[in-house]
Parts: sequence; structure tokens; C-alpha cells
Amino acid sequence: MADTSWSTIPQLLDDAASRFADVEAMVDGDIRWSFDELRDNVHRAAGAFMASGVEKGDRVAVWAPNIWEFAVVALGVHVAGGVLVPVNTRWKGREAADVLERSSAKILCTVTDFLSTDYVNQLTEVGVPGCVREVVVLRGSVSPKATSFASFMSRGSTVSDEARAERSASVGGDDLCHIMFTSGTTGAPKGAMLIHSAICRAYDSWATVIGLTRGDRYLIVNPFFHSFGLNAGILACLMKGATIIPHPVFDVPSVMRRVPEEAVSVLPGPPAIYQTILNHPQLDQFDMSSLRLAVTGAAPVPVEMIEQMRSRLGFETIITGYGLTESSGMATMCREGDAAEVISHTSGRAIDDVDVRVVDPDGSETPRGEPGEIVVRGYNVMLGYLDDAEKTAEAIDPQGWLHTGDIGVMDDDGNIDITDRLKDMFINGGFNAYPAEIEAAMLAHPDIGQVAVVGVPDDRLGEVGHAFIVPTPESDPDEATIIAWCRREMANYKVPRRIELVEALPLNASGKVLKYELRKWADPTAS
Repeated sequence: MADTSWSTIPQLLDDAASRFADVEAMVDGDIRWSFDELRDNVHRAAGAFMASGVEKGDRVAVWAPNIWEFAVVALGVHVAGGVLVPVNTRWKGREAADVLERSSAKILCTVTDFLSTDYVNQLTEVGVPGCVREVVVLRGSVSPKATSFASFMSRGSTVSDEARAERSASVGGDDLCHIMFTSGTTGAPKGAMLIHSAICRAYDSWATVIGLTRGDRYLIVNPFFHSFGLNAGILACLMKGATIIPHPVFDVPSVMRRVPEEAVSVLPGPPAIYQTILNHPQLDQFDMSSLRLAVTGAAPVPVEMIEQMRSRLGFETIITGYGLTESSGMATMCREGDAAEVISHTSGRAIDDVDVRVVDPDGSETPRGEPGEIVVRGYNVMLGYLDDAEKTAEAIDPQGWLHTGDIGVMDDDGNIDITDRLKDMFINGGFNAYPAEIEAAMLAHPDIGQVAVVGVPDDRLGEVGHAFIVPTPESDPDEATIIAWCRREMANYKVPRRIELVEALPLNASGKVLKYELRKWADPTAS
């Protein structure tokens, strides 16, 4: 470890309160807490979970945007010895219910007023899974069957500090801390099981590489339900004494206002965030001089954009990286001082104590500069998928290598350039979208006989879905109606932005859809 010897999140919380006691830890609305105040509120939440019947190893789900309450209950789950199950805020009720049931979540903490969406109502419409004993509303109106956050937190006083401390001390580095669900190409979400010691070690390394430091002010735009917002956001701030500034919805004007208002120095995110800010016609009217550190990835970063981030936005350090949920969210990183071309064209090299290779179909390492599948081995690799030994065995081979499904090449310095995806995944605004999952959902529409989805380039979002549809006999679907239906049935980042009706899909001799042909259809100028 770069700073200390903690190996669990409860130890990390206590250590942060000790080392950074009076440093501002959390800024959200009227909330302005120091690190010791944050710790005290998390301890209250942990006591409330214990009073609510959460035992060590129990799962608690949080379905909420980036707000201070998310951080308090998430850390409270860990201090109470529970396992956190973050739920994607873009999911609909049926998608969330599936994850709650499969994870056996005992309590759900959520909101009822995010972007005019009532998550409790969405869940009620499809049926709250029987495993969920209680729904706690962090913000918004509270139905008679739910519990207000204030009422929930008041239970914390019924649990003694000694009992709470004993519970958190029972948490070990090899215990589960998160079950993070990531959609698979089969269409069913898979829960990656991650442990305390791996998360603590990986993100201490991450925070050290990027140069996060005491007193930094970190605007967390990346969602808390994602590894980038939770681990590289909340936990990294605890590790280095940086201020957590949650930002629930990314829109350019609000981010540009908050940078000078809060003297924001750290602003990680997908490349689309920086490009949108750079393109804003009123950029010069905002003082962005406090910015110093950017961390990006998930899509190519043009050299010109890197240069503009430095000259127009004032970033001193720009780091790119690569990882996936199954590797605790990280595997490779660029380093401070890397040339703009390295940051632009690669995702950096392996983090310390982790092995990354590029291999051929037989598992042999390919020569430098030759493409192959990226595989990862080390302490950061997940224990496996929740209740799915078969998928775990497909992902992690007997030698411990995690097969990412991504194609890349490695240069002589070990930097990885990701060139393709074995699984046809595309990245929409920083979110992984899986065509097989989208196709399975769209086939439920009565007018869709066959469908194939590919990702195509988009200036704003990186990539968007382009769906090719063979209509059912005697039907005549139109693009707007299909897209509107998709928006009701699936998370927004999965919804195809373009619909094209075709008489037949291109198939190979065995009947498999030729996705490379569809990419040409979608973008004839692509090579």
C-alpha cells in the first residue's frame, strides 16, 4: 500500500477520519462534513443496518444517484459487515428486480424523485422481490410501505458503539464487499464478486498513480453505482483525503458552474464529458483554472482533445486507463509524464502486481504489435460470478487468467491499445452496452421478427446502437415507435438511436449474423 496497511473498507474509513479529521470530506447542498463527521454518520448508518437485522455477509442494495446519502449507506453497509449491491440508476423496474432477487438483497435503499423517476413505484409495478424485507427512501416521498431515511437512521442509536466496532472488526480482507452486476452477452446480468482487500489495494494504487492528494476537491460525475464512481470516487477520496463532491446528473452548464463554485481540482470521466465542455459556446465565461487532474478512458481520446484539455481547461495531469468490473474496475493505466500520443492511442500498462498479456486463441502470448485477446491475472480479479460456476469458468481459466473478451495490441513498453471487442460490446457515454442483451429485449416487441444491433460511432456519446430489424409478417413498424418502446423497456444507454428495417440479415453458412457486414451497412465509410 502507498499510505497505510488497511485491507478493509471499515479500516479505511477509520483511518481517513484519523489522518484527515478536519479536512472537508463531503460537500452536497447544505452538507459540509469533515472526515470525522462523515465517519460518525456512516457509523450511525451501520448501527441502523444492524438494528434492522443485517448480519455479516447479508446483501444490501442501493439504487440511487450521486448524493451524500448513497455514500453514507454504502459505507454503512460495509461497516455493518454487509455486502453492497449497487443498482444502475438507468435500469427499469424489471431489470432492478432481477438483480435484487438474484443477489438476495435484504434491504433496498433508493429514491423516489430522481429525474422525475420513482424507483419504488417502478419496482412495485413489477413486484418487489420477496427477499427484500424493507425499502428505505433516501430522498423523496415515502409510501406507507417504505421507511424514511430519517426514521431508518434513528435506529442507529439503539446499537452501542462497542457492538458496531465489534462487527466492523470482524470484517476481513477476504470477505466480499461488493457484488457489481455487469451485463453479459447472453443477456443476463452477471454479478462480479469482489473482496475488500482487492478493492482497497487496487484503488490505493489507482489514487497514487493519478496523484490524488489531501485537499483535492473531486467532482464525482461518474455514477456511484459504477466502479469508477464508487471505488475510484468515494473510496479514493477516503484514501487520500480529497473532498467528495457528488454530482447526480451530468450536464455541461451545471458542471461548469460547480468547478469555480467549489474550486474543483479533480474531474474524471469518459472523453465525452471533456469534449462536451470544450465545445460549449460559453466556456470562456467560466473560470476553470482550479482544474488540475483528469482521468478518462472507455473510448478513444484524440491527441487534439488532450492538448485542448491542457491549454483551455488547465489540466496539468491527464491519465487514461482500462479495466472491467471483473478486474475490480481496473487493469492498466497510463502514468504521469506519458506523451500525449501514448495517452491518446493506448490505455496504458499494467498496474503494479498485476499481469496483463495479449494472447492468441491457443492462449500463447502474441508478438508485440500483433492483435490478440487481452487477459489479466492478479489480486484484482474477481472471485467469480455470483451463483454461476459455468460463466466463471468461461471467464477465468485454470491458470487464473481473466479473459476480457477485448482485442488489443501491446507495444514494446507494455501499453495496451484496445482495437476491437470479441463480444461486440459498444460503449455509450461510458456505459457498456451489450447487443445480445438488447436484441433479446427487442424480440419481445410483436412487430420485430429478427433484430441485430451493432455499435456505430457518435460524436457526443462515443458509440450508439444501430438496430437492423426484420419485421414480423404483415407488420409495418416505424422507427419512432420502436425507439419509444425501447425507452420504456430498457435503460437509456441500451436504447438504439437508429432503426433500420431490412428484408433479411446477412448470415454465414452456419446461420450466424455477420456483424461486420452490418457495421458496413450502418457506416459505409468505415474500413
